[in-house]
Amino acid sequence: MHCIFCGLIREGTARWVARGPVACAFTPLNPLAPGHTLVVPTVHYADVFNTPPEVLAATMSLVQRVAEATRTVLDASGVNILSANGSGSEQSVAHLHFHVVPRWVDDGISTWPTGRSEHRVPGDPGARLADALASAG
Repeated sequence: MHCIFCGLIREGTARWVARGPVACAFTPLNPLAPGHTLVVPTVHYADVFNTPPEVLAATMSLVQRVAEATRTVLDASGVNILSANGSGSEQSVAHLHFHVVPRWVDDGISTWPTGRSEHRVPGDPGARLADALASAG
């Protein structure tokens, strides 16, 4: 298996923002904004569905630290935290990752979808999810 993020972690060739035993952060080759950072677990997990909860928690803790540093150091007025998971989500690299994208008022980009899904689910999707989560404990 070849994973570009695993290669960066193994070879140490990324532009590192933070490196830890469970999660790390680096700048992408084509940032959406100055300070755009990717946060990934250091061990390969394809997506949020197969990542152990403790690894996900440590990764999200680093996401929060990067977001706070972005707001403070780069004087961003906000951040977008983006993650695609699974084939239907446009996930481009099959290694769990979170984009922390600095935002400023009137910065000229939009990371929010402008359309709505045409997919339909029978019944009340919210109620179905609530039932599934209640049964799972």
